[in-house]
Amino acid sequence: MFELGDVFVGFVFIAFVMLWWNAQGVKQKALMATRDHCKRMNVQLLDDGVALKGFWFKRHNNGNLMLWRSYNFEFTSTGNERYKGQVIMLGRFVEKIQMDAYRIND
Repeated sequence: MFELGDVFVGFVFIAFVMLWWNAQGVKQKALMATRDHCKRMNVQLLDDGVALKGFWFKRHNNGNLMLWRSYNFEFTSTGNERYKGQVIMLGRFVEKIQMDAYRIND
């Protein structure tokens, strides 16, 4: 028979796996949005990835408390320089994408 401690550990483990799974989905959405944005801006996303910089709780416009996440990425416009960018996610939605000023090839 299971004891109460065993059930608690099981619930904690399941909660951790669910949070991790959700975080991977949000990261994937951030990556897809970043790829699309870089393509529209005619720059190349470097390292084909985004890296979590930080997270916090923030209220959405409708008043709901959601998890705010900031991801960093790097891109190039010429192939010679690396520039930094940031994608902000609120919950599972892209709030904004910012990019450093970069050189445009003529």
